[in-house]
Amino acid sequence: MSRQCAYRQEGGAPCRAAPLRDSQFCLMHSPEHAKEVQEARRLGGLRRKREATVTGAYEFEGLNTVDGIRRLVEVAVLDTLGMENSISRNRTLAYLAQVALRTLEVGDLERRIGMLEQAIHGRRGELVAKSVFEVESALPEVAEEESK
Repeated sequence: MSRQCAYRQEGGAPCRAAPLRDSQFCLMHSPEHAKEVQEARRLGGLRRKREATVTGAYEFEGLNTVDGIRRLVEVAVLDTLGMENSISRNRTLAYLAQVALRTLEVGDLERRIGMLEQAIHGRRGELVAKSVFEVESALPEVAEEESK
């Protein structure tokens, strides 16, 4: 049976984390580590504040879209262009240009696949939000042939 932290929450429920090696408590509830945990929480809060500030300043919305990745590359290029001319600056710019080209390629493919999906769904009169790659078979006649 695995050991559990001896800490009890307000309602009496156990913590359920594994305790430290020579302790009854996990790191978060260990009295010996209270100052370290408090400092980690403070630093986490500062990081979240800084993240929100930087996100707003750079108009960066994340890496989950092609546009978000483009924006990150754009910011990196602008910051690199502002540096003093050097071999490493030029290598960085060349690398960022390669990344930008790949991002444009992926964005173009995403747009073209979207147009193909729209053409398929539009021709069939379907209002389907899923990609043709997410369904077993987007075309009924293909599903019939596969089942034979």
